[in-house]
Amino acid sequence: MYESKNEPLLPKARFALRMLHHLGLAALIVMATMALGVLGHLLLEPLHWHDALLNTSLIVAGIGPYILPTSGAGKLFLAGYGMLVGLVFVGTLGVVLAPLAHRLVHRFHLDDDDG
Repeated sequence: MYESKNEPLLPKARFALRMLHHLGLAALIVMATMALGVLGHLLLEPLHWHDALLNTSLIVAGIGPYILPTSGAGKLFLAGYGMLVGLVFVGTLGVVLAPLAHRLVHRFHLDDDDG
Protein backbone atom coordinates (compact mmCIF):
# COMPACT_ATOMS: atom_id res chain seq x y z
CA MET A 1 0.00 0.00 0.00
CA TYR A 2 2.80 2.41 0.88
CA GLU A 3 5.94 3.04 -1.12
CA SER A 4 9.11 1.20 -0.06
CA LYS A 5 12.30 2.90 1.08
CA ASN A 6 13.79 2.50 -2.40
CA GLU A 7 10.99 4.50 -4.03
CA PRO A 8 10.81 8.31 -4.07
CA LEU A 9 8.63 10.27 -1.67
CA LEU A 10 4.99 10.43 -2.71
CA PRO A 11 3.99 13.78 -4.28
CA LYS A 12 1.95 16.11 -2.07
CA ALA A 13 -1.25 15.73 -4.12
CA ARG A 14 -1.17 11.93 -3.91
CA PHE A 15 -0.29 12.12 -0.22
CA ALA A 16 -3.31 14.37 0.34
CA LEU A 17 -5.50 11.75 -1.37
CA ARG A 18 -3.99 9.07 0.84
CA MET A 19 -4.79 11.16 3.93
CA LEU A 20 -8.37 11.69 2.71
CA HIS A 21 -8.71 7.95 2.21
CA HIS A 22 -7.52 7.29 5.77
CA LEU A 23 -9.77 10.00 7.20
CA GLY A 24 -12.72 8.47 5.36
CA LEU A 25 -11.86 5.06 6.79
CA ALA A 26 -11.66 6.59 10.27
CA ALA A 27 -15.07 8.22 9.76
CA LEU A 28 -16.55 4.84 8.77
CA ILE A 29 -15.08 3.25 11.90
CA VAL A 30 -16.58 5.99 14.09
CA MET A 31 -19.97 5.68 12.37
CA ALA A 32 -19.98 1.90 12.87
CA THR A 33 -19.11 2.36 16.54
CA MET A 34 -21.90 4.92 16.90
CA ALA A 35 -24.39 2.61 15.18
CA LEU A 36 -23.46 -0.23 17.54
CA GLY A 37 -23.94 2.03 20.56
CA VAL A 38 -27.30 3.37 19.39
CA LEU A 39 -28.53 -0.14 18.60
CA GLY A 40 -27.42 -1.41 22.00
CA HIS A 41 -29.16 1.46 23.77
CA LEU A 42 -32.36 0.94 21.81
CA LEU A 43 -32.47 -2.81 22.42
CA LEU A 44 -31.51 -2.81 26.10
CA GLU A 45 -33.02 0.40 27.47
CA PRO A 46 -36.40 2.08 27.03
CA LEU A 47 -35.01 5.09 25.11
CA HIS A 48 -36.09 7.00 22.04
CA TRP A 49 -33.66 6.97 19.11
CA HIS A 50 -32.62 10.60 19.69
CA ASP A 51 -31.82 9.93 23.36
CA ALA A 52 -29.86 6.82 22.36
CA LEU A 53 -27.91 8.85 19.80
CA LEU A 54 -27.18 11.59 22.35
CA ASN A 55 -26.03 9.09 24.96
CA THR A 56 -23.85 7.24 22.45
CA SER A 57 -22.26 10.40 21.09
CA LEU A 58 -21.40 11.60 24.59
CA ILE A 59 -19.80 8.24 25.41
CA VAL A 60 -17.79 8.24 22.17
CA ALA A 61 -16.67 11.82 22.87
CA GLY A 62 -15.38 10.71 26.28
CA ILE A 63 -17.79 12.82 28.30
CA GLY A 64 -19.81 9.90 29.65
CA PRO A 65 -23.47 8.91 29.50
CA TYR A 66 -26.21 11.49 29.81
CA ILE A 67 -28.87 8.93 30.70
CA LEU A 68 -27.71 6.17 33.02
CA PRO A 69 -29.01 2.68 32.27
CA THR A 70 -31.59 1.18 34.59
CA SER A 71 -31.52 -2.50 33.58
CA GLY A 72 -28.74 -4.93 34.37
CA ALA A 73 -28.23 -5.72 30.70
CA GLY A 74 -28.02 -2.00 29.92
CA LYS A 75 -25.37 -1.52 32.60
CA LEU A 76 -23.31 -4.45 31.30
CA PHE A 77 -23.63 -3.14 27.76
CA LEU A 78 -22.52 0.34 28.80
CA ALA A 79 -19.49 -1.06 30.63
CA GLY A 80 -18.42 -3.13 27.64
CA TYR A 81 -19.21 -0.37 25.17
CA GLY A 82 -17.12 2.10 27.16
CA MET A 83 -14.12 -0.22 26.93
CA LEU A 84 -14.75 -0.80 23.23
CA VAL A 85 -14.84 2.94 22.58
CA GLY A 86 -11.41 3.33 24.18
CA LEU A 87 -9.96 0.63 21.94
CA VAL A 88 -11.66 2.08 18.86
CA PHE A 89 -10.19 5.49 19.69
CA VAL A 90 -6.66 4.09 19.78
CA GLY A 91 -7.20 2.11 16.57
CA THR A 92 -8.73 5.04 14.73
CA LEU A 93 -5.86 7.26 15.83
CA GLY A 94 -3.51 4.70 14.33
CA VAL A 95 -5.44 4.70 11.05
CA VAL A 96 -5.21 8.49 10.80
CA LEU A 97 -1.59 8.82 11.89
CA ALA A 98 -0.16 5.88 9.88
CA PRO A 99 0.36 7.83 6.62
CA LEU A 100 1.97 10.73 8.48
CA ALA A 101 4.32 8.44 10.40
CA HIS A 102 5.22 6.55 7.22
CA ARG A 103 5.97 9.75 5.33
CA LEU A 104 8.16 11.03 8.16
CA VAL A 105 10.15 7.79 8.43
CA HIS A 106 10.37 7.54 4.64
CA ARG A 107 11.80 11.06 4.45
CA PHE A 108 14.44 10.19 7.07
CA HIS A 109 15.45 7.12 5.06
CA LEU A 110 15.73 9.23 1.90
CA ASP A 111 17.98 11.69 3.74
CA ASP A 112 20.22 8.82 4.86
CA ASP A 113 20.60 7.59 1.28
CA ASP A 114 21.62 11.04 0.03
CA GLY A 115 24.53 11.64 2.32
